[in-house]
Amino acid sequence: MQSTFKEIPIITHAELMERTKKSIGICNSCRYCEGFCAVFPAMEKRLSFAESDINYLANLCHNCSECLYACQFAPPHEYGVNIPKQLAMVRTRTYEEFATPKFLSSLFVKHGLISSILLVLVLTMFLLIIPRDTANYADPHNFYNYISHNALVILFGCAFIWMIVSIIKSCVRFRNHICEADERIFSLPALKRAAHEAFSLKYLHGNIKTGCTYPGDDISPWRRYFHHATFYGFMLCFAATSSGTILHYFFNMHAPYDFVSIPKLLGTSGGVLLAIGTAGLFVLKLKANPEIRDIRQLGMDYAFIGLLFLAAVTGLILMLLRETEAMPTMLAVHLSVILTLFITMPFSKFVHGFYRFIALSKNATEDLKHSK
Repeated sequence: MQSTFKEIPIITHAELMERTKKSIGICNSCRYCEGFCAVFPAMEKRLSFAESDINYLANLCHNCSECLYACQFAPPHEYGVNIPKQLAMVRTRTYEEFATPKFLSSLFVKHGLISSILLVLVLTMFLLIIPRDTANYADPHNFYNYISHNALVILFGCAFIWMIVSIIKSCVRFRNHICEADERIFSLPALKRAAHEAFSLKYLHGNIKTGCTYPGDDISPWRRYFHHATFYGFMLCFAATSSGTILHYFFNMHAPYDFVSIPKLLGTSGGVLLAIGTAGLFVLKLKANPEIRDIRQLGMDYAFIGLLFLAAVTGLILMLLRETEAMPTMLAVHLSVILTLFITMPFSKFVHGFYRFIALSKNATEDLKHSK
């Protein structure tokens, strides 16, 4: 009986680099797509491509896929030029190569499995340490009756520090790899332009500024919209936590807070945006052309989107169930998702935003230099 599963071809790092350099060389000669995004003008500034150049271009690429649909040398042409997929594969390998600590770099491609196992273990831990009998407390709706504030600070503080230190070290390694020793890519003009391009998602507007193309010539701006909802939803949730910390330590105002309070309003609006954004991105990933995706990256993508979605939804449900007997169990579930998210962030798709910003800043620096 013939298997219905498609065999995944194994390609070595050297083969991937060779194929990608060949495709980029063809693009650099053709230049039909030079106005599509930042990648093609960046190619044109180079006559030859070192591995550091390929890694830089890969993280500059937003995988919008417009160039694939416009390319006369794309499959089934014998040249097989597929810039979105080839750069996506290179991108995945840069995440592994520059991960810190290095010995955990293999977690990137196993992120889905690792996240699932860790979530189960952390959930078990919280279910064991958080009592679920609400009758024993004068104020059964106060989270800190079930797990102390100090315990949460220590647990999540350590996870947060781990995340920040690991990501900073990874970013420094990536920056040093793609830049010359004396190259300064973080000048104020370069940072200003990179920030504008990153926060506006300029390169997800597509060639005709309406969006990215999906199978069936369906041009849609929704990938950009859902990215915005996810990012700004996450930032609102982070702002909610930060405002709660400020109220606790500087104004002696302790949780739980009323619904009409800064932490609650920020957290609720952020949670709704984050849930909508991640759900939308999940649907679009299912809809996307499989010819532009790196199959090794799918587990990482789905796991990260799934954890963000669960963080948003469990937070909203916890708020709704705060005055019910289900609150302690829901608290354990929500804390488990958040802690798992923090621990796995340095080895998740979360890092792509930082690497892309570094690439955008380098691109802005090169453009400013060539315009003088």
